[in-house]
Amino acid sequence: MSATQQDQASLDRVGGLSYLNPAAPEPWASFVEQIERVRPHLGSLERWIETLKHPKRALIVDVPIERDDGTVAHYEGYRVQHNLSRGPGKGGVRFHPDVTLNEVMALAGWMTIKNAAVGLPFGGAKGGIRVDPNSVTKGELQRITRRYTSEIGIIIGPDKDIPAPDVGTNAMTMAIMMDTFSMNRGGTATGVVTGKPIALGGSLGRQEATGRGVFIAAREAARHLRLPIEGARVVVQGFGNVGGIGARMFHDAGARVIAVSDHTAILVNEAGIDIPAALAHTAANGGLKGFAGAAPIDPEEFWRLECEFLVPAALEGQLTVERASHARARVVVEGANGPTTPAADDILHERGILVVPDVLANAGGVTVSYFEWVQDFSSFFWTEDEINERLERIMVAAFTAIWKVAQEKQVSLRTAAFIIACARVLEARAERGLYP
Repeated sequence: MSATQQDQASLDRVGGLSYLNPAAPEPWASFVEQIERVRPHLGSLERWIETLKHPKRALIVDVPIERDDGTVAHYEGYRVQHNLSRGPGKGGVRFHPDVTLNEVMALAGWMTIKNAAVGLPFGGAKGGIRVDPNSVTKGELQRITRRYTSEIGIIIGPDKDIPAPDVGTNAMTMAIMMDTFSMNRGGTATGVVTGKPIALGGSLGRQEATGRGVFIAAREAARHLRLPIEGARVVVQGFGNVGGIGARMFHDAGARVIAVSDHTAILVNEAGIDIPAALAHTAANGGLKGFAGAAPIDPEEFWRLECEFLVPAALEGQLTVERASHARARVVVEGANGPTTPAADDILHERGILVVPDVLANAGGVTVSYFEWVQDFSSFFWTEDEINERLERIMVAAFTAIWKVAQEKQVSLRTAAFIIACARVLEARAERGLYP
C-alpha cells in the first residue's frame, strides 16, 4: 500500500473528517466502525448512513477565567451535537484533563444511538472541558462552569440541546449551568439541563438511574440465559455513581461482588465485598484506597477474574483485545460509554461471552433525564416509585426488542441495538428530507 493509500485509509477510519487526526482516530473511529457494521441491515435507509458519520455541529470554545491568585487561565471546551433528527440534543458534560474533540464526538454519536435504541425523543449530544476539577478551587470551578455555559449558550436550550452530568460533573454543576443560562436569558429555564438538585427541578431517582439501568440490563440478560443472579460473582470497574450503585444493587439481589476498582485502588475478595461498607468508605475518603474489606490485586489480573458478570463502568477503551482474550466472565455489562473496542468486541463474541452494550446497559440515566425534562415542562413531579416503574418498563421493553433482533439476525446485542437505533434515526432523517 502506497503512502497516499495509507493516508486515505487512515482518513476513512475517521469518516473522512479532515479536522480529526487520522494518526489518533479513537474513539470516533470505533463509532464509525460500529455504524458500518449496520450497513447491510438498513435496506433502503442505507442511502442516509453517511449522516451518522458526520456530526451536525461541533463547537469549540475558549473558557478564560481569573484564578484566585489573580492570573488568567484558559481552558478548552466543546459541545457536539451529533444528530437532531429525532428531537433536541441530549448528553452529558465531562470535566477531565484528557477530553478531546474526538472523544466528545464519539460520545455524542453513542448518545444518538442510545436515545434511539430505547425510544427517547432526543438526538445525541455531548460536551466537555479539558480540566481536572480536582486541580482548581471551588470558586474557580464555578467560574469555569459559568463561562463555559455562556459560551455554548448559543446552541443549548430546553428545546435545542439539554446537557447533563458526566465524568467530573454532578448535580451542583448542573445547578450552576441552569442558573447561568437562565440569567443570560432573563428568566428561569429549569429544563435546560437535567441531573439537577431536587430543589431546582431535579427528578427523584435520577442519581441512581444509570446504575439501576445497568442492573436491570444485567438481570434481563441473566433471565434470557437462565443464569441466577443470587450467588453470581460480579467484578465492577469504576465505583462512582454508575459502578457503585450497580454494585450495591447486585449485592442487594444476593450476588457476590468479588472485585471493585476506582482511580485510587483495585481490590478483590473472593468471599464477597461488603458493598455498603465500601460505599461508606468511598464517601468518607474520596476513594476505595484504604478499604480494609478487600485486598489489592494487579490491574491486569483484575480483568482475568472468573465471574458471571464483568461490569466496566469507568472510561472508554478499557476492555482491549488483550483483556478480552483473557476475560473469564459469562456476561459483560457495559456501564461506561464505549469501554470495549470493536476488535475486543469480536473476540468476546467469538469466545461466547455475551456483551450487553453501553447504548442499552447505561441508558437508565438518560431515560430518567427524559423524565426530569418532561416534569420540568409540566411543573408536575412524579414519585420515586413512579420513576423507577417507568424506567423498568422502558429498559425491559428495549432489552426484549434488541434480544429479538439479535436472535433473528444472528448478530451481537450491540449490532442489534445499532440496527434498531440507526433505522429509527435514518427513517426520521428520510422523512424530514434535506433543508433547503
